[in-house]
Amino acid sequence: MSEKVIHATDADFDSTVLQSSEPVLVDFWAEWCGPCKMIAPALDELAETYDGKVKIAKVNVDHNRSTAMKYHVRSIPMLLLFKDGQVQATQIGAVGKAQLAQMIDKAL
Repeated sequence: MSEKVIHATDADFDSTVLQSSEPVLVDFWAEWCGPCKMIAPALDELAETYDGKVKIAKVNVDHNRSTAMKYHVRSIPMLLLFKDGQVQATQIGAVGKAQLAQMIDKAL
């Protein structure tokens, strides 16, 4: 796992994601979720590629239920792209790195 991927929690979600000066792609995931594990390497690579331009954050839905409920996470993986504290794009389900990169590029 890339050290550039941030692990956000209920306690620090506002400061880590909503108050970020850069766009943040948030992956809502869980340890038991197969598709979540499938996209993890792509997220690690994107964290390296976009370092300094976009943050990649992960929120474990089992440990951070209030944040997951706030953003109506019903199925995982669910990726939300935040810019200036607002959701700019949503992706539900596992997709490839290229599709995630497109989502990020639109926000930049």
